[in-house]
Amino acid sequence: MNLTRRHLLKATPLLFVRSSGIAADAAQPFGAEFPKLESLTTGEWWLAEVVCFAQYTQQNGVLKMSAQLFPLKPGEERAARLEVKHEGADWKEIAKSEVLYPGWDAHFRVEGWDGSKSVPYRVRHGEKAMFEGLIRRDPVEKDVIVVANMSCNSSRTIGPRTEIIENLRAQDPDVLFFGGDQTYRHTEHTAGWIEFGLQFRDIIRDRPTVCIPDDHDVGHGNLWGESGKQSSIEGDADGGFRYPVAYVNQVQRQQSWHLPDSYDPQPVNRDVGVYFTRMLVGGIDFAILEDRKFKSGPAGKIPQMGPRPDHINDPSYDPKSIDLPGLELLGKRQEKFLHEWGQNYSEGAQMKCVLSATAFCGAVHMHGGVDKRLLADLDCNGWPQAGRNRALVEIRRAWAPHLCGDQHLAVVVQHGIEQFGDGPFSFTSPALVNTIYGRWWHPLDEKAGPNPVPNSPLPWTGDFKDGLGNPISMLAYANPTDIQEEQQRADGYGLIRFDKKTRKTTFECWPRFAKVADGDKAQFPGWPITIAQDANDGRKVHAHLPEVKLDGVSNPVVQVIQEATGEILYTARSQTATFKPRVYAPGKYTVKAGKDKPDTEIATAVEVA
Repeated sequence: MNLTRRHLLKATPLLFVRSSGIAADAAQPFGAEFPKLESLTTGEWWLAEVVCFAQYTQQNGVLKMSAQLFPLKPGEERAARLEVKHEGADWKEIAKSEVLYPGWDAHFRVEGWDGSKSVPYRVRHGEKAMFEGLIRRDPVEKDVIVVANMSCNSSRTIGPRTEIIENLRAQDPDVLFFGGDQTYRHTEHTAGWIEFGLQFRDIIRDRPTVCIPDDHDVGHGNLWGESGKQSSIEGDADGGFRYPVAYVNQVQRQQSWHLPDSYDPQPVNRDVGVYFTRMLVGGIDFAILEDRKFKSGPAGKIPQMGPRPDHINDPSYDPKSIDLPGLELLGKRQEKFLHEWGQNYSEGAQMKCVLSATAFCGAVHMHGGVDKRLLADLDCNGWPQAGRNRALVEIRRAWAPHLCGDQHLAVVVQHGIEQFGDGPFSFTSPALVNTIYGRWWHPLDEKAGPNPVPNSPLPWTGDFKDGLGNPISMLAYANPTDIQEEQQRADGYGLIRFDKKTRKTTFECWPRFAKVADGDKAQFPGWPITIAQDANDGRKVHAHLPEVKLDGVSNPVVQVIQEATGEILYTARSQTATFKPRVYAPGKYTVKAGKDKPDTEIATAVEVA
């Protein structure tokens, strides 16, 4: 049986029939040492369909779009074209791009883009092949901006994602965030990426999409990028990447090239590319992080206290013993980015949000089975703890919530840094399709923690410490009832509503098989959850400073600095023309303000007893 573009389009399972013989005759684009990398999308595999899907972002006058093609026939033109149709005009070609191989992807960058208008587009190849969609106008006028939070799209369950697409169509989010593990095909990223595109293209085609690869996308079970080094042990816990740099960069290019230009584009070691950046949609300012790219690997750095270097099951261990000097989480470059991003409200930014692959805690007890308890998992971003705390301090300074995936278990927590509840909130999305690795929140004593959520339908909310010693306050979790039963696996996605008018954020968690279009409003028990923007800085308020007002500025950006330490407590945009800064301890404080950045000193050495 020959695998063709037509077969792939009509029946994605056929893509993965390895008995076709195609792999045996395929070229080896990454050399004989890696014969299985990208073997399914080389060789004789073609027919009529050519352009699979496209994804885009547009910001500050720059449109960036990536198009994914099916494998091309020898002799077919290796170029794709981007056309747009402005109101009252004919279709016009505005960009042309080489189709890259391996990968079969093409990329368009258009400067001078007017983001105030919605414009139909089509990506074309040859005379007839095309993929059509809509580049949406930036919805700056909307009071509420909606983000869909998705991750972990099991490749064991092939075929369409009809229920999710129908629900999302009904809910009409302004932004799509795919936080990683878009495919689990490991050595066949292009095949898995095309499968993902076929599953989600009918929602991706007409709205901005953030897509960041995680461990399975680059062929790992777990990933500690360690600034691009080469991993050399089974399981890769020594840090670095298993497969060739060209393959890693290809995966990143296919999934994330279309994001706004990186804040600091310098590659890491061995020329592995980076993409961490800032993106704005409708006044919501997103920091997009690579939370595994710089992270240290545990093997050889800390004692092994479990069956693997990254799993700890010794109940007598001291979490402080593994929080060693020199270990990195986000790395200095991303910490610098977060620090500067938190003070920058340019381009109409009103509220802040951080996007990354995984959670800054270990909010899971059972891993891989309902009876498989694990004390601590170093794959989560709860380790190394010092790096975790530095990241959360920067997120707290911006009064930003954090959205992520990876854990296969939906949870909402409020992080603690020095004590319970003093940090930002975080929403981990459920797995889109949860057949790879089930996880459960299940305290050993089966009791709620201190300060449980009042009237929650869930029994185990409240204050806990994770297995790494990090304080977390559990607000909601969505445990699978039966990991073998499709309707009970807790498949689903998150939906987040940022209300710019009230400065409140609402977290919603929707089951995959909800019937939203039919009026179904049943979310997972414990959701929705609404928080105030300033609740992302959960420190106890000691006092308020004199009111701040800036002539000619309707809602200024205000920053408060503690004089004794020089520390920025927070930077936030006021809802109104005035702002009454709060502080958390006695001392002297400096207050700065400005239109988009806190560049004007308002008060110095304001003393609070």
